[in-house]
Amino acid sequence: MTDVAPARYGMTVPFDGQPLTTLGESLRELEALGYTDVWSSEVGGTDAFTPLAVAAVVAPSLRLGTAIVPAFTRGPALIAQSAATLAALAPGRFVLGVGSSSDVIVERWNGAPFERPLTRTRDVVRFVRQAMTGNKVTATFDTFAVDGFRLELVPDQPPPILVAALREGMLRLAGSEADGVILNWLAADDVPQAAAVVHGAAGGNEREVAARIFVCPSEDREAVLTFGKRQIAAYLNVPVYAAFHRWLGREEQLAGMWDNWQKGDRKAALAAIPDSLVDELIVNGPADACREQIQRYVANGVTTPVIKILGAGLEGIEAARVLAPR
Repeated sequence: MTDVAPARYGMTVPFDGQPLTTLGESLRELEALGYTDVWSSEVGGTDAFTPLAVAAVVAPSLRLGTAIVPAFTRGPALIAQSAATLAALAPGRFVLGVGSSSDVIVERWNGAPFERPLTRTRDVVRFVRQAMTGNKVTATFDTFAVDGFRLELVPDQPPPILVAALREGMLRLAGSEADGVILNWLAADDVPQAAAVVHGAAGGNEREVAARIFVCPSEDREAVLTFGKRQIAAYLNVPVYAAFHRWLGREEQLAGMWDNWQKGDRKAALAAIPDSLVDELIVNGPADACREQIQRYVANGVTTPVIKILGAGLEGIEAARVLAPR
């Protein structure tokens, strides 16, 4: 493994359970600790844009990214407006990460049909590119039509667009039409397989490879395994993630969990998850060991590691302190 220091080193904000009233203080400390990026997510907590608006004001050196804005849960014009607002507030420092999200978030929580996710994501990328020029957009895309929209707040520097991708179709989209990819729920050794598709589709053009890396800085082995298996079960039973890990070659590792989950036996499903899979997918252990494991992602092709703290050990800003770049 080549020892390649990351040029970027990101953290997911806000921390789990953190009141937004304390976010500004944490952002200033992350900046002082040497983090270069903060990235937001959008699941069931804060929206993707508001925490980054705080960061734009209080931490002027940090790059800001969404990981991710779902392509289905806002109209295309609103996605463009929100992205343009942050790009204007933080010139040259905002990255728009978009993706299909999942059927759970799109259909069950937001009441929208989760249909043709690759095509919808591609259409949003194409529309946002057009909107950022400031020209009026009247166009029929495959999954929506826009009639006469013009972005009134046009940022001087249009934000780069990254696509969250799991399997080959979305990975190719990230390489061919976006500025890079956001990877999620994969091991360090999985990065070359995914990144190769992105770079192959880019035709020799440079592409950013960001990865959300789940990190649990804890030496309590049993707590890590218990918490980690619950997280794996919660995510890898979602169809899009299950298909991703089949593509990565984990059919045998996960067959027991999938089978018991389908039968409704949650206890047996958790028991069927190998301890080794927790170590593959969740960086854990003492802080120095965690930093070494994050470095493996970088050595394997990740250009922007984005840490997501998991709460079976040190949490919040305390975890960020011990994981800070050295």
